[in-house]
Amino acid sequence: MTFLDSARWQGRIFTGEWLTGSAGETTVTEPATGADLGSVGLADVADLDAAVSRAVQAQRDWAALPHTERAAVLRRAGELWEAHAAEIETWIIREAGSLRPKAQLETHIAAQECYEAAALPSHPLGEVLPSEAPRLSFSKQVPVGVVGVIAPFNFPLILSIRSVAPALALGNAVVLKPDPRTAVSGGVTLARIFEEAGLPAGVLSVLPGGADVGGALVDHPRVPVISFTGSTGAGRVVGANASRNLKKVHLELGGNSALVVLDDADLDATVSAGAAGSFLHQGQVCMTAGRHLVHESVYDEYVAKLAAKADALPVGDPLGDDVALGPIIDKGQLDKIHGMVTASVEAGARLAAGGTYEGLFYRPTVLADVPTTAPAYAHEVFGPVAPVVPFSTLDEAVALASDSEYGLSLGIFTRDIGKGLELADAIPTGIAHVNDQTVGDEANIPFGGFGASGNGSRFGGHTRNIDAFTETRWITARRDVAGYPF
Repeated sequence: MTFLDSARWQGRIFTGEWLTGSAGETTVTEPATGADLGSVGLADVADLDAAVSRAVQAQRDWAALPHTERAAVLRRAGELWEAHAAEIETWIIREAGSLRPKAQLETHIAAQECYEAAALPSHPLGEVLPSEAPRLSFSKQVPVGVVGVIAPFNFPLILSIRSVAPALALGNAVVLKPDPRTAVSGGVTLARIFEEAGLPAGVLSVLPGGADVGGALVDHPRVPVISFTGSTGAGRVVGANASRNLKKVHLELGGNSALVVLDDADLDATVSAGAAGSFLHQGQVCMTAGRHLVHESVYDEYVAKLAAKADALPVGDPLGDDVALGPIIDKGQLDKIHGMVTASVEAGARLAAGGTYEGLFYRPTVLADVPTTAPAYAHEVFGPVAPVVPFSTLDEAVALASDSEYGLSLGIFTRDIGKGLELADAIPTGIAHVNDQTVGDEANIPFGGFGASGNGSRFGGHTRNIDAFTETRWITARRDVAGYPF
């Protein structure tokens, strides 16, 4: 039997044991070929209720374990990601349409997330506080209880594990709802890893399901923290519902990140980086470079080079072909991408490359002379589309880059590092890179965006993970009972 042998999980959900989902099953489909890869179980609201009840009980015993035991589970999980990386990567390639290097990045970061989280249980979790009264006064970080995690299809493993690992390490239980389209990569793999790592039953549940299950998780009175990654529209609903229930909610949402090319940039290297920023994983990345802002003196050359690069990139099945782009996740997403490209051309943009597709394979697309009101420039496309717009002054570049409801990532290309850092300071984003494209993530970095991209950095590093997945208590003790005039 292989590590992910379907005999264990076929048609099932996970609540510490593999059970038949009450909402039936959903087929796992390979977008590149349409092949049936098996099926996963689907949970309903009753399954969620039962999983939360079990999690509440299991969490108390898990949090009460010595910190060394919780750390050991996370370390073993990290080792298991590395030991079974090749098999897991093949699932990511087939189920999510990923290239192998992208799948390798996911398993690498999954291991690093667990290793980083393994240090959390032994991290100081409080402070001794000064007090005016003659007493010991201190704060203490305690687990929140049950954490609800809702993760999307595009980076199914990373966008699950970066919440699951630190939440578990800090003594919480987790109920994870992965996207049903990538429920093996983003759900079954986590269940199997932590099952083998020795996590007690009930501390982690994996419940693929529909919007009703996600809504019930957000509304559940015994789930005080929600960690959601997805579209801004869905995130607004999650945020509103979680806030109505007085929950702590972490939102990592969409983006329309700018890539700014100054007149002194190394153009060939910048074009290569810009292509990666827009076309990596078919542009299905929240940090994708959605707007290329290029100085007018090099604009025509940049457009020509980027279009030539796009035309030369092979598109096909990432499992068997030597390609640069794989398939779009499904037809609904492809239709949305093509509709935005078509509407942008109708609005006056010039199609410099791409704009065509076969099956779910969309050609990398470059749009030049794009009106700033065109859909592919003004909104997140979530596809392999690079709109290019010229600017003449740094002030104009700042204004263009800042003119968005999103504020996730930023790339700036220039030989003058000081100028690049000054420009980064002037553009409000949660992430900024000088001489690099907009897509990047590491397990120890603070990750998050401004505005419609989410509610701030909350993943990565000890401080932010502790803040995200614990509550703070104030505790005092005094030798004698205080005297009061009552």
